[in-house]
Amino acid sequence: MSEQQGAPEQLAAGKSQGGAGATYKVVVFEFENFRGKKVELSAECKDVIEKECEKVGSVIVESGPWVAFECQAFGGEQFVLEKGEYPRWSTWTNSQTNNYLLSFRPLQVDSADHKLHLFDKPGYTGRKMEIVDDDIPSLWVHGFQDCVASVKALNGTWVGYMFPGYRGRQYVFELGDYKHWNDWGATAPQIQSVRRVRDMQWHKRGCFTRPNSAEILSPSIR
Repeated sequence: MSEQQGAPEQLAAGKSQGGAGATYKVVVFEFENFRGKKVELSAECKDVIEKECEKVGSVIVESGPWVAFECQAFGGEQFVLEKGEYPRWSTWTNSQTNNYLLSFRPLQVDSADHKLHLFDKPGYTGRKMEIVDDDIPSLWVHGFQDCVASVKALNGTWVGYMFPGYRGRQYVFELGDYKHWNDWGATAPQIQSVRRVRDMQWHKRGCFTRPNSAEILSPSIR
């Protein structure tokens, strides 16, 4: 079960440092399938055009994790990128508004442990759900409907999704409090699945594997 948090300035504040000893490297390409202009990043980039790259159509994350944005200055829809290759837009989202990325920043990962509190009312009120060291592909399965209006991220870094099965728009929750859904960049209090963001410092693979349909229907809860 879980709880959650938010602070709008955290989304664009450029939290470039992760946990102690964390390192970051991402290679971005102008076109799909790792073609065109190539740029290596090890810190936040507010606008890839400043790196003489018109846009980003494919990505290789060598160490991370990172969050990418569809607009300059960490604006617009956000996408979590963990270790691995992303040859085209459909590998980092199934909620396409456009097929390119324009800004990037490393994700802060403060701990190997994960704890999240979700509330169905703003200001940490109403029904509460606590999630500890687990991924939840469907909040509905646990009787917590799709309305998540405030969040507290007590440990670790999380990503919430509009729909079950880790689908739809993504919302990042780094360590902190999120009093209102606007604090995490949403226009409505809708989240139906949440998961931990993997970091190579504590997770050997440093990436996330999507569950099968059976796991979505009967996830394990701690």
